[in-house]
Amino acid sequence: MKPEQPRLIVAYACLALSMSLVGSYVALSKPLAVVFPVFLLAWLRFGIGGLAMLRWLKRPPEEPPLSAQTKRLLFFESLFGNFLFTLCMIYGVKLTSAVYAGVVMASIPAVVALMSWMFLGERIGRRIWAAIALAVSGIALFALAGPSSPSGVPGSAGPLPPVSQTAMGVFLLFGAVLCEAAYSVIGKRLTQSMGPKRITSLINLWGFALSTPMGLYIALQFDFQAVPGSMWALLLFYALAACVWTVWLWMTGLKRVPAAQGGVFTVMLPVSAAAVGVLGLGESLDPLQFLALGIAVAGVLLATMPSRFRS
Repeated sequence: MKPEQPRLIVAYACLALSMSLVGSYVALSKPLAVVFPVFLLAWLRFGIGGLAMLRWLKRPPEEPPLSAQTKRLLFFESLFGNFLFTLCMIYGVKLTSAVYAGVVMASIPAVVALMSWMFLGERIGRRIWAAIALAVSGIALFALAGPSSPSGVPGSAGPLPPVSQTAMGVFLLFGAVLCEAAYSVIGKRLTQSMGPKRITSLINLWGFALSTPMGLYIALQFDFQAVPGSMWALLLFYALAACVWTVWLWMTGLKRVPAAQGGVFTVMLPVSAAAVGVLGLGESLDPLQFLALGIAVAGVLLATMPSRFRS
């Protein structure tokens, strides 16, 4: 085994665990969004995460002072990867289901490839274009299949007719995909000059600042005593997973793994989101939805397949 191999294995494990946790909290945000208004949920998430990371804000002696470019990157990393991703994801899951989220988020590796081509000038081969076509086909087929049937999850119905509600939910979930892809591309640049803990704490601080106006306004009118204890426990897990664990694990892995290779591990996001939706939230997959999930994941596998396996 090469000297670098154990460190690479640890990096791969960090990336895989990060995306598995993202998938789980994407699914678990559905019952939370029934209890908490979305902006309040986002504000509470960033607040809890910030309290858990106060010690991470201090600059380590070995890190250079923040440049103007790094400050801009930190803001956009939080805007896309924290604030807008949270809003699009929570609203999208609320209007559809955790299984829907799993299928739509299966397009993340392909979208990362597109953004790398557009903003970083990376070359995209025919295999990636084919993967993009598969991911989009899976999303379209799943949207045509109609909403899954949750059990025991109140408040799934919305003010819009079912078809319009589903279409809007899919649109918002794909917005979350775009935000997550931007988060991956920007995050790789940040890891070149900063440590994972400080990146995690600073982008969470920006997320808290962005969500405070609406979050505080809603909090002043919200009846917190009506929230059951189980929802507070779920909120604590959601906040720590979303703000602390997943970001730190992802940035730790990206320190040693190229951004394009890191995209391999986003396959864990849709799989875990769909698994939690089916096993934990009582959602179901009919044959057409299962086929759609398979097509979307096939696009992921095609996009991330090592070159030596290509014909």
